[in-house]
Amino acid sequence: MFLEDKRFLYLILAVFIITNLMGMTGQGLLSVVLTLPAVLIAITFHEFAHAYAATKLGDDTPIMQRRLNLNPLSHIDPIGFVLLLFAGFGWGKPVQINPRNFDRKYSMEAGEAIVSIAGPLMNFFLAIVFGIIYALLYKFASVFVLTQTGAIVTSMLIYSIMINIGLGVFNLIPLPPLDGSKILVKFLPYNAKQWFREKEHIFYFIFLIIWITGIAGYIISPILNFLYKGLLSIVLAIFGIG
Repeated sequence: MFLEDKRFLYLILAVFIITNLMGMTGQGLLSVVLTLPAVLIAITFHEFAHAYAATKLGDDTPIMQRRLNLNPLSHIDPIGFVLLLFAGFGWGKPVQINPRNFDRKYSMEAGEAIVSIAGPLMNFFLAIVFGIIYALLYKFASVFVLTQTGAIVTSMLIYSIMINIGLGVFNLIPLPPLDGSKILVKFLPYNAKQWFREKEHIFYFIFLIIWITGIAGYIISPILNFLYKGLLSIVLAIFGIG
């Protein structure tokens, strides 16, 4: 996923950062610091999953561009990174692929859909992993959880769960340039598929509007909260924590 008009977006980003920082308390700044590891992990693993899926399908483009790794510097997009840090949704540097290199086990469209969904699925998987770690801490290290260090660790785990869910859900919105648009195209009838591609610039503009105006947050927040509460309820119940 990528946004092309960099100067325009960097201006919006600067205003966004300044506005948020001006309204932040010391607690808010601490939250940003504690969120940082979660953002780095979420973006890095998301983009790595795209690269890994494309490579497994036969495309060596991610390897050629050195994206098949877990180095955050290979995957961070400044705009998407800051948005994840402050808003809970965003994106990483896009992994470029060449569907023509895919093996013939799947069609190019199916291959693109698989590569696209790999990123969000990785984020949901990470959210589950962090949820399990959170539950294990409360189950077997309850005394540690009550310490100052324990409170910091559990806060970082909560942020990791929420950021990964937020990144996964956001990228499933079926608008270019998000992963959801490539997944949607695979399931559209031929005529609808052609129409969607012809109108892609319009959908791209719609995406910019919902992002700039904050509508994306209104769309994602209820889903994020539902999944977050549901995940924690399930893992805590599994480990017998009331």
